[in-house]
Amino acid sequence: MFTGLVQVLGQVEQTVAEGPGRRLIIGWPGLAEPLELGESVAVNGCCLTVIEAHGDRFTVQAGPETLLKTNLGSRAAGSAVNLERALRLSDRLGGHFVQGHVDCVATLVERRPEGEWDFLKFELDPTWTELMVPKGSICVDGVSLTIVNLDQSSFSVMLIPHTLAVTTLGALKVGDPVNIETDLLAKHVRQLIRRERNG
Repeated sequence: MFTGLVQVLGQVEQTVAEGPGRRLIIGWPGLAEPLELGESVAVNGCCLTVIEAHGDRFTVQAGPETLLKTNLGSRAAGSAVNLERALRLSDRLGGHFVQGHVDCVATLVERRPEGEWDFLKFELDPTWTELMVPKGSICVDGVSLTIVNLDQSSFSVMLIPHTLAVTTLGALKVGDPVNIETDLLAKHVRQLIRRERNG
């Protein structure tokens, strides 16, 4: 479980093909407490397991499903990635509950500055906008954000200067893909309603 509060902007240092999957070696600048084998780390909002750790570098494996359904399939050496360690029970919960299970990929279709903030609009499959509400939480590339506007196939957010400076969202360009995880509670409510309707 994560919060969607990115802890550091990391960098993919190397990718290695493994059959239909891929191994990613990632650098974590300024890592204070070493990562442990088996630990979960959110990489651009995708929960992956640490299989090797040496100093401020660690290795994860992404299977074919992950590569297909997230933007990790297009990350290469030199790509920046948002990193967050799993939530401890004693941690402050400043974002919202995030599982690290990416639902879909959205595309940035509009971006404009508004003072020191930036307005970003994303398009995605309407199946997922059913789980969103204005002023509700959304996880974009592992970043917990608040939805500003919402329609059938898109949503928008406003990014403060801090988020622009310390996450990959600051460098996003129109046409770029992002990983989306909708609200966990909304998914459960939709499932319960469907079961009720189907008897």
